[in-house]
Amino acid sequence: MSTGPGAPSAPAPTAPTIPARKSSMFSSLKVRNYRLFFAGQVVSNIGTWMQRIAQDWLVLSLTGSATAVGVTTALQFLPMLLFGLYGGVLVDRLNKRRALLVTQTAMALTGIALALLTVSGHVQVWHVYLAAFAVGLATVVDNPARQSFVSEMVGPDQLQNAVSLNSANFQSARLVGPAVAGLMITGVGTGWAFLFNGLSFVAPIVGLLLMRPRDLHVVERAPRGKGQLREGLRYVSGRPDLIWTIVLIGFVGTFGFNFPVYLSAFADDVFHAGAGSYSAFNTLMAVGSLVGALLAARRGTARMRVMIAAAVAFGALEVVAATAPSLWLFALLMVPIGMFGMTVNVTGNTTVQMGTDPAMRGRVMSLYMMVFMGGSPIGAPIAGWITDAYGVRAGLAVGGAIAAVAAIGIGLVLARVGNLRLSVGWHRGHPQVRFVPRETQEQLAPAA
Repeated sequence: MSTGPGAPSAPAPTAPTIPARKSSMFSSLKVRNYRLFFAGQVVSNIGTWMQRIAQDWLVLSLTGSATAVGVTTALQFLPMLLFGLYGGVLVDRLNKRRALLVTQTAMALTGIALALLTVSGHVQVWHVYLAAFAVGLATVVDNPARQSFVSEMVGPDQLQNAVSLNSANFQSARLVGPAVAGLMITGVGTGWAFLFNGLSFVAPIVGLLLMRPRDLHVVERAPRGKGQLREGLRYVSGRPDLIWTIVLIGFVGTFGFNFPVYLSAFADDVFHAGAGSYSAFNTLMAVGSLVGALLAARRGTARMRVMIAAAVAFGALEVVAATAPSLWLFALLMVPIGMFGMTVNVTGNTTVQMGTDPAMRGRVMSLYMMVFMGGSPIGAPIAGWITDAYGVRAGLAVGGAIAAVAAIGIGLVLARVGNLRLSVGWHRGHPQVRFVPRETQEQLAPAA
């Protein structure tokens, strides 16, 4: 049940209760509406990855500056930082299927316009900046709408599996998109990659039109009213499991996920390779991300400790990659970096979605996506500046170190909030590190 502005909400548990039952890896695909959505996203995601690679390479070719690449990334995610919370308020009021038809169409037109400018030879860097900002504006509504629409398609029982498969879908496209983009850039030019992306939105639009509205799980939409944004913020602030998950995602997203800046600079400046190596780095990272997403689809629970441990490993591996002396070693490290990064993302997404009241999900997910994606306008220019001033190795190392330290700090805070302590020991001949309940004074006192 949703509550109106200012109405007292029911007390929420400090951690979400997430079903522990096992399901098949692809069980949510039994739902017809979700199959249509999934199939459309396969095509669209390939186009999205092609545009990302082409966009970064085009900006680097036009300017020769890693900072300019960072500015492009920042402009694409700046609208989420500025307007993301308002997008969530809109999504909780709107029909999500209709909202997605509008946002997907807008992004298709943006890709086609950029393609025409590039193919005709009239493209300038400010055109790319403008296109990135336009896509970002559409994303303000598109992202929370897509995230929360999943629960309407599959229902609560299949939500965790569907969220994980969405991530696997995105990462599978990441295996194909960069490779095809590399071939197109070297063969016919970046403009054709933009054109493919624009036309690829036909698939999800057709999928949305073919859905059966009667098969959707009805979620009560929030009525128009004052104070709904504050209501969403109050809801999150009263839930330690939500607020600290979002804070961790913010640190990792802002400082650890600036790969458009790092990978293009490593390919061009450190290893003196071409667009093919840049695409290969992204492809290998996608292999690891796909493994992480599929493992999450099979996992019966979304545990906070898994997310924190994965964030520490993700940051530490970035520091190691920053010191890699050879191209092949750096490339191989992209696989585990992708796997742990995706584990953080999927576990955080699932924890937040499954622990949130459906009537509040649009606002909560907009906050989640605003923090994760909206951190790029802060992190990407910083990463670009460090890369230009001190070298890309320093930029990657600093980003990874901040992510790892933040994960350790948040883990300790959550342990304190949950009255837990760190336990180090052996289990079946192997070292085991875990958090266990802290003994209270009553437990330690001798019996009377």
